[in-house]
Amino acid sequence: MLMLPAVLTHAQVGATLRLFRETLDRAAAAGSGEAAMLTVDGSTLEQFDSSALAVLLECQRMARAKGRAFAVQSLPNKLQELARLYGVDALLQSV
Repeated sequence: MLMLPAVLTHAQVGATLRLFRETLDRAAAAGSGEAAMLTVDGSTLEQFDSSALAVLLECQRMARAKGRAFAVQSLPNKLQELARLYGVDALLQSV
């Protein structure tokens, strides 16, 4: 599971994506099944901008490229509203 940082704006994008990539690599090295669910948890997210949506979509893309299922949980209501505004809320549904 990847816990999003409390602050996720443009400045934190690179570090957050590196962390997710490392999480994916560790899961692969541990021999987790191909269909293992990788979850991003947004419960600690307090300050964010639209970059947070870009991070979530890229995390989803990376997980799928590795053959992993992807889920997001506990996103703040304002981030969910932003996703709806940009029309990407359906893309962030668990698969």
